[in-house]
Amino acid sequence: MIKVNLLDSVTDKTRSVAVVEERVTNPGARMWMLAVAVCAVTVLGMAFDKMSADRAHANAQSELERQQQIAAQTEAINREQSELEKKIQGIQTRIDAIKTLRASQQGPVSILSAINERLPRISDFRLEGIEQKAGELLIEGHSPNEAAVTQFGRSLEFSSGLFTNVSLETERKELETKDYELKPGQGVIDPNAPKPETVKFKIRCKYTAPGSGSAPSAPQPAANAPASAPVAQIALK
Repeated sequence: MIKVNLLDSVTDKTRSVAVVEERVTNPGARMWMLAVAVCAVTVLGMAFDKMSADRAHANAQSELERQQQIAAQTEAINREQSELEKKIQGIQTRIDAIKTLRASQQGPVSILSAINERLPRISDFRLEGIEQKAGELLIEGHSPNEAAVTQFGRSLEFSSGLFTNVSLETERKELETKDYELKPGQGVIDPNAPKPETVKFKIRCKYTAPGSGSAPSAPQPAANAPASAPVAQIALK
């Protein structure tokens, strides 16, 4: 049977408490315990700060890598966009060149077609030259019939605005022998006979392409106007 001395146990507890109280109340022990506590808190704070700094650094590094990837993708997109813009600009330049070439080709063709439609259907009516300069069209030619020249000028003037500001100048000239040919059976020309004449003409006007919308509508000739009525600004020499 185990015997326990309760008095000794109580006495031991009392001594232990007394020893603890004595150590706590001791200034040196107190300073030592405070130093240990401060060191422990400092170590814990430093460890927590390091962990926080490492986590923040890792997050910053991850964000930096993500931003670098975005920047690389943006740079690639900008490079592709620049290349596409250059290609589009080159294509637009080609389109403009083709349009300009077509306009330069169609312009003279349309002018010649419009003039050809209005030429008198008589023999020996000839055009010597057509020149377009500074927005003005100059038509030169000759005809043995002055009425045909006048009719041609009227057809240009009353063209529904296709030809505007029409002015006609005519000059009657004698033909030299080299300017015409002898017909079969005509024989030798008598040098004393009157030489045939021709009417040289110059017509100045402005041409407006169809569909441009900038040409005013020219007035139509009256129904009872004679066929040989002169066009505007006729100058006889």
